[in-house]
Amino acid sequence: MEKKNCRNAYGQALVDLGKKYDNVVALEADLGKSTMSYMFGDAYPERYFQVGIAEQNMASMAAGLALTGKVAFVNSFAVFSSGRAYDQIRSSICIPNLNVRICGSSAGLSDYGDGKTHQSVDDIAIMRVLPHMTVLSPVDAVETEKMVAALGELKGPAYIRINRNDLPVYTDPDAEYHIGKISTIREGKDVVVFGSGVMVSQAMAAAEELEKEGISVRVVNISTIKPLDVAALKACCEGVKGVVTAEEHNIYGGLGSAVCEALSDSRLPIKMVGLQDTFGRSAENYQLLLEKYHLMPADVAAAVKAVLGA
Repeated sequence: MEKKNCRNAYGQALVDLGKKYDNVVALEADLGKSTMSYMFGDAYPERYFQVGIAEQNMASMAAGLALTGKVAFVNSFAVFSSGRAYDQIRSSICIPNLNVRICGSSAGLSDYGDGKTHQSVDDIAIMRVLPHMTVLSPVDAVETEKMVAALGELKGPAYIRINRNDLPVYTDPDAEYHIGKISTIREGKDVVVFGSGVMVSQAMAAAEELEKEGISVRVVNISTIKPLDVAALKACCEGVKGVVTAEEHNIYGGLGSAVCEALSDSRLPIKMVGLQDTFGRSAENYQLLLEKYHLMPADVAAAVKAVLGA
């Protein structure tokens, strides 16, 4: 399948949004060449604020800019933009419900070379618990572009989780997009797999292999983790015998937790594929980490068989 880089898509989409809205501003914590926010700075230097390695100050500055009518995009690695500035995000952005968008770049294990201090396995949980916060995890570069465009009109704070690497493209560039929408990538009747980010492609590969064994798997992309469309999620579960969630995040507090909460009144068996309450580590490449932490198609397939009792 065609692969595209989500970081590059984010940077270009931010430039396009800045062209459409002159009240869009961007703030960066000394990682602009990695988050790709530098593209916005090159296009609109008067609306680009390089704050250095000072994420707490950056969040507070963004809040101040939002109070003046700006839509402020805060940029850093996911582990820093979500965790290091948590108090400022909570007190200065979420409590007053301001129009600040927090970009968590190099999310999950995708910054494979820098190890556990730079890998975000808890960012969804941190952001999801905050009242007013919208939490987004795009499946590919095309959906990233559509999400950023939608963030120009969204009211209140939002967090968008960006993978560092090239990912397969599943999103139709001509399809209408709305924050909150759940999209079915593959139809199936035995088990539904709810995935986010890179794990959607892992689920798709698993579904193709399981089809050879006579097991039919429905794959659904949940890119808006909060607010979760519970009605649509339950509709995706109709007729199946079990549910699997797949995420590049700790199994506690992320997509799996959100799905289990939504299906708390269901009797369907559920298995969660994700990091098993552990931090990451450095590696020579991304694939090695996905293998080590059991985030491969074979792991999704094993979970599918487990809920079926196979």
